[in-house]
Amino acid sequence: MKILFVEDDQRLARLLTRAFREEGFVVDVSTTGEDGLSQALAGIYDLLVLDWMLPDLDGLSLCRKLRERGQALPILMLTARAELAERVMGLNAGVDDYVVKPFELEELIARVRALLRRAGAPGKILVGELEINCLSRRVTVKDSLIDLTTREYALLNHLARKAGATVTRSQLLHHVWSARFDPGSNLVEVHVSRLREKLGERAWMLETVRGSGYRLRVERPASP
Repeated sequence: MKILFVEDDQRLARLLTRAFREEGFVVDVSTTGEDGLSQALAGIYDLLVLDWMLPDLDGLSLCRKLRERGQALPILMLTARAELAERVMGLNAGVDDYVVKPFELEELIARVRALLRRAGAPGKILVGELEINCLSRRVTVKDSLIDLTTREYALLNHLARKAGATVTRSQLLHHVWSARFDPGSNLVEVHVSRLREKLGERAWMLETVRGSGYRLRVERPASP
């Protein structure tokens, strides 16, 4: 699932990005209303998490503009505006759910998952015999359950979303770990190795593209 956070509090944005990526979501962040509107209109997101108080275009206006343009994207308003009248304004503007700051992270993640279920967002990724249930985080290969850590799951999920395409080490560090690491770090290699061990006979699915990065194969390579 791909989520867009429109939040100008950079500290909170970093916290949310890290937490949701650890839950297996793909996350983008915008810090202004106008930029958030432009990104949301791109049509590549499954859900929008939106602050009310934003530079240049407030969240309520952003929501109204999306609805006026026929966008059915699920929207969760995450704001310090807690008055009943304000919550009603948000819902009337087209917000699907409303969470007041300060909030419990566990509840926010649960509300996001509930919104995605109600919206009928695609809950599974299939790559050959590999199946990833994005809502339950259950991973199976030919009906056999694979037990993955949070990072291993996030890594496999990101590669599966781009199955057949090469993903660079820097892209994996950005999307899975949400941080910059020493270029000499072997963090990605260690987790790829662990994933291959857990894939067992299907370790061939996780291919190293020399000098570029990694790719999740759709089909088994032909024998030499």
